[in-house]
Amino acid sequence: MSFFQAMNISSSGLAAQRIRMNVLSANLANANTTRTPEGGPYKREDVVFAANPASGNPFEGFLDEDMGTQVKKVQVVDIHQDTKAPRMVLDPTHPDANAEGYVAMPNIQVMSEMVNMIAATRAFEANTTALNASKSMANTAIEVGRV
Repeated sequence: MSFFQAMNISSSGLAAQRIRMNVLSANLANANTTRTPEGGPYKREDVVFAANPASGNPFEGFLDEDMGTQVKKVQVVDIHQDTKAPRMVLDPTHPDANAEGYVAMPNIQVMSEMVNMIAATRAFEANTTALNASKSMANTAIEVGRV
């Protein structure tokens, strides 16, 4: 695996975790949103990742696969919208309350979203560390070549 391929894998992880953080932030920001343009409460979203071969050309991928060492990079393939029913909260004074006084609230658990955000932050930091290590190794190799 080349330095550039290692950097490509790390950067794919950085991009995926950035998208995940944006989705988690939107979930937290809309935890109490009862009206959306589609109608009804905000629906929680979740990012779906997939592992794709990291090789740039087919021949390199074929060799890696034959040796059993095929490396993969992460890619966001979908942003899935939650299909669970909204939480019904009794609040007869709310403008969106139904005839019985219940309001349809987003099915978002703030604590779970915060835990997911911490996990995304840690994954982002791990990918940053891996990218910096690859960069440092490449710089060291260049320095060795100068001597």
